[in-house]
Amino acid sequence: MAQRVVVTAGASGIGLALAERFLADGAEVAVCDVDPEAVSRFATAHPGCLAIVADVTSATQMATFLAAVEARWNGVDVVCANAGTGGPVGPIETLDYADWQRCLSVNLDGAFLICRWAAGPMRVQRGGVILITSSTAGLFGYPMRSPYAAAKWGLIGLTKTLAMELGPSGVRVNALCPGSVEGPRMDWVVANEATQRGLSAEEVRATHVANTSMKTWVEPSEIADTAVFLASPAASKISGQVLSVDGHTEGLFQ
Repeated sequence: MAQRVVVTAGASGIGLALAERFLADGAEVAVCDVDPEAVSRFATAHPGCLAIVADVTSATQMATFLAAVEARWNGVDVVCANAGTGGPVGPIETLDYADWQRCLSVNLDGAFLICRWAAGPMRVQRGGVILITSSTAGLFGYPMRSPYAAAKWGLIGLTKTLAMELGPSGVRVNALCPGSVEGPRMDWVVANEATQRGLSAEEVRATHVANTSMKTWVEPSEIADTAVFLASPAASKISGQVLSVDGHTEGLFQ
């Protein structure tokens, strides 16, 4: 039977790569995304998929999305808690509290809502896989990005805890930690870091590369390939793990 896969923020960026890679592997896929245009493009490209506009920080909107998933499948095999935002960039004394809250809400509250839902059907069916998108920023301190780093560290704590809670029911929970991933979001991050540090965008990009052992950025498809492996029978005893897909980050900005 085809895997039933849910991806949050699944119509663009890493989420889109996840959704399309699972589709290529024969899965049935449902996505939500806050961007109506991205959802429309996804629905047009993949007419057999469920694609709904929903903000992962809204319990009401997520309930509507998840009710549609339940009506379609009556169960779920893989949940990719992928929604995230880069948050504000700057020294902590300059950050706005509302921006801090928004960053933590998208990254942490969004994961909480989808994981809380997934626990129900996965316990009943005695199996399932939850993949939480953290970041290498969840493994290091990250000056000028304190809300983002705090949120991504929190996701690793959530991963470890849910692996313990759900493991007796046959549910596996792992965290993916992408490094610097090519795409519009990292372009935005680089531009903001460049402004804060008085550097050019090219200099910031070079620093990201220099901080990895393999001296490279990551493609979204490489994150997706790892996710499909972790959701497969080949990874049947891998749970509670934090797997970096990053070319080995040696450190972040100092």
